[in-house]
Amino acid sequence: MSQEFLPDDNKFARPNDGSAAESEQDVVCVTVTGSPQGVRETILTLYRLGFAQVGDWSPVQRAANPKQVMSVLIRRRKRKA
Repeated sequence: MSQEFLPDDNKFARPNDGSAAESEQDVVCVTVTGSPQGVRETILTLYRLGFAQVGDWSPVQRAANPKQVMSVLIRRRKRKA
């Protein structure tokens, strides 16, 4: 049973399928969690600062705390050498 928790050394290996461009990108996830009003205001503030478009964020979803919600922004960026 403990074998299932061992790291899989091949999980990052990819077949040569032409996905080299994909491997040159980082994926960054930004999560905002809090009250519904706080999450909306934070997303609008980040928009005003030029960080991300409002429509780039996921729809607001329930968070683990029943009084909170969350929204996620996923960004892809080129890796720097």
